[in-house]
Amino acid sequence: MNYRKEIERIVAFIQNYCANTKFTNLLIGLSGGIDSALVAALAVQAIGKKCVIAYNLPHRNSHPESAADALLMANHLDIPLQTIKIDDLVEKYFEHYAPDASSLRKGNWMARIRMNILYDQAAKHNALVIGTSNRSEYLVGYFTQFGDSACAFEPIAHLYKTEVWEIAREIGLPDKIIQKTPTADLWAGQSDETEMGITYPVLDSILKYLTEGLPKPDAEEKTIAKVKQMIEKSNFKRQMPPCLERI
Repeated sequence: MNYRKEIERIVAFIQNYCANTKFTNLLIGLSGGIDSALVAALAVQAIGKKCVIAYNLPHRNSHPESAADALLMANHLDIPLQTIKIDDLVEKYFEHYAPDASSLRKGNWMARIRMNILYDQAAKHNALVIGTSNRSEYLVGYFTQFGDSACAFEPIAHLYKTEVWEIAREIGLPDKIIQKTPTADLWAGQSDETEMGITYPVLDSILKYLTEGLPKPDAEEKTIAKVKQMIEKSNFKRQMPPCLERI
């Protein structure tokens, strides 16, 4: 992939989508991770820093570095960053109605609460919510349905995680953002690769083999089978809600 040309292609995609929908502002959840950082940088290139609105939405269990990295990225792009804490919106529900809920349930709730806030703020600012999903996580279903997957459009969902890192380097994101351990930061100590049980370079090589017909990677058969199962098991997440045809 020619990363410089790919940056230009994504920037044009963002510009065209905004022009076609008649929206001049884009709103993003800036988590401190590389995906949202890259999308924010591409959005600034596409429509200018005055039209990109960023929010950081921490929970008390979020790692303090996440908020610090979100601010680092906002300062790098010279865009304002507003912080809205989601503690009360999360804890009151679980205290009253689901005190024994698992970390997964709480994590999904937090992802959906965050998206509720982003959409409400987007209505306030007459903006579109821009998505931050990458192809690796999208294909294996590593996202919360109607949570972090909810958005008006996805500018980097065609990029594997390893490509996100390379484009981030090409575009000049801070090294701290590029080198940090990928995490959804939904609970203390959470790591994407640990939770999925596979590293992104291995995952990407298998996904390219399974979805694009590229040469079979040097990976164990059980690992390839696992990734295939992840794709199949999460297929419903990538579909619009089914309905019967009218007869």
